[in-house]
Amino acid sequence: MKPKPNKQRKVKAINPKPLRPINLNAAGIDVGACEIWVAVPYDRDENPVRSFPTFTPDLLDMVAWLLDCRITTVAMESTGVYWIPIYDILEAYGIEVCLIDPRRMKSRKKTDILDCQRLQQMHSYGQLDPSFRPPQSIRGIRTIVRQEEMLTKSRARHIQHMQKALHEMNIQLDIVLSDITGQTGMHIIRAIVQGEHDPLVLSQFRDPRCKRSKEDIAKALQGSYLDQHLFSLRQALQLYDTYSEMIVECEHKLEELYETFTPSEYCEQTLPATAKPHRKGRKDPDESLRLHLYHLCGTDITEVDGIECSIAQTIITETGPSVSAWPTAKHYGAWTTLAPNNRVSGGKVLSSDYHKSKHKVGQAYRNAAQSLARSDCALGAYYRKIQTRHGSALAIKATAYKLARIVYTMLKTHTPYIRLDQYQIDLQYQDRTLRKLKRTAAELNFQLVPIESTASQG
Repeated sequence: MKPKPNKQRKVKAINPKPLRPINLNAAGIDVGACEIWVAVPYDRDENPVRSFPTFTPDLLDMVAWLLDCRITTVAMESTGVYWIPIYDILEAYGIEVCLIDPRRMKSRKKTDILDCQRLQQMHSYGQLDPSFRPPQSIRGIRTIVRQEEMLTKSRARHIQHMQKALHEMNIQLDIVLSDITGQTGMHIIRAIVQGEHDPLVLSQFRDPRCKRSKEDIAKALQGSYLDQHLFSLRQALQLYDTYSEMIVECEHKLEELYETFTPSEYCEQTLPATAKPHRKGRKDPDESLRLHLYHLCGTDITEVDGIECSIAQTIITETGPSVSAWPTAKHYGAWTTLAPNNRVSGGKVLSSDYHKSKHKVGQAYRNAAQSLARSDCALGAYYRKIQTRHGSALAIKATAYKLARIVYTMLKTHTPYIRLDQYQIDLQYQDRTLRKLKRTAAELNFQLVPIESTASQG
């Protein structure tokens, strides 16, 4: 029996063209902690590869040499934080910088001289994709926001130190109070440090809004107030207060930076009232920060369910108010490492695992998605639908990707967020299912008849 020939899929052939230099005035820089290597085209200097120390005068000499060699664009890897001063100096002198992810430049044979020459050659042929970096004005705010996040994490460590000192004295304050850094907890801890150890007296600091009674708090405050544990508690409290003061300074600095921006042309004269329903246990939004973000973006992304003011600030300071750097929402989702990483070979999807990354914007969207697990909104219903089929981990990633696409559309079109509840989502699902059933029935030469119609005919 003669075997049937395989059907050949018609593919439009592409005539490969030889590589031609695109960036004729390109240079490559290999960045190090103490020394950097720079490569320029061979026809620009007798010594096309040079090394420079990383002191500022030497960096200025490097820029002068690049300008003498008629260099207009430079490619370099984002190595640690050593690239930042080089980037700023080159940008100040009008040289375009192409910042490259080091993971894309892996090679077997690797030296500093080969790296800078490889960067120069690949950049001249236009083979390097630059990494995204927001404008200078946004970078200033981003630096302060990252500083505030670092201080908040450091302060959280000393909250744990206070809890440890209290537990060593068998003072179970964290059992009767949900947050020992609240009004009741801090009054009690400061009184203990100042020398007051009577549980009945300490329980008088209970705030009227506290759920537990004075008797329960007094019972939890009975312990052994040893001197060494009180010393540890005192130092932890001092460090907590120090970090709190620094965080307040960061907030004041952010206020000054936000005031320097001109409100977007898409903003209204007053901030629209929030339509987001208040959920029990959620803190009230920071109206001042919300107003600044609204003026910066031209739309209020804090109206999206799950995105609070702090999360919105992280997103805007990392990307800027404009999303023009990404052509579509899918490009934006891929940059945040939230889009599925489909690996395709032979027309078959081998795997679609997500990127394993600690991307700040992606992590902000994941935190927002995780808060929607019990929400009655449309995004909460979407989260629970994915959770039922694939588990919580994939539900967080899928919902975070959906949030990223929503925010991208709002920032690009400057349109407000339209909130839908779970009932409206169910109606849309029923409508989609009904249209699919009608289409399937028509393909099989059948017709769908409602139950009410059949009952009336009988």
